[in-house]
Amino acid sequence: MAGWWQVLSRVARRYPWPTNVLLYAALYSAGDALQQRLRGGPADWRQTQRVATVAVAFHANFNYVWLGLLERALPGRAPRAILAKVLCDQVLGAPIAISAFYAGMSILQGKDDIFLDLKEKFWNTYKSGLLYWPFVQLTNFSLVPIHWRTAYIGLCGFLWATFICFSQQSGDGTLKSAFTFLRIKEANAVKRPQEK
Repeated sequence: MAGWWQVLSRVARRYPWPTNVLLYAALYSAGDALQQRLRGGPADWRQTQRVATVAVAFHANFNYVWLGLLERALPGRAPRAILAKVLCDQVLGAPIAISAFYAGMSILQGKDDIFLDLKEKFWNTYKSGLLYWPFVQLTNFSLVPIHWRTAYIGLCGFLWATFICFSQQSGDGTLKSAFTFLRIKEANAVKRPQEK
């Protein structure tokens, strides 16, 4: 068990960019697959492919470069530097990432108005992200080694991808819509066995 971790750790130090990008993309794509499973329909692998494409083509690379830029501009783990990185990430990085996701997915889905989802869901998604990402980034900037930061964001992005892919498919970008869906699904699951 420890052998694979040592190999992965060595590879991440030697080849940080491809290791982080591939881990990020795999985890983000898995988030889409999970939200499809939670919705209960058949697996739409083309949709997961589109999510993987956006993750590899933009998100993973953006995060890798962005996190490196933040570290160079605001080096260290002092509380002031960490808080400044989190603030920069939420004010500058988050809007770019959310916009790229909605526009990128719309392009890959062949929608006529590639900005419609972005216009309709951006603010709700951004506000929902403010309940999650600042805490993730506090942990990231204070505890995670630099060569693992993009992969760590990918791991946390797994949960976020589950939410944002649901929002892109059928939600409105709010946590309330996701939780309402899960409650309805749970209530339906409870009713089905009783009906038999």
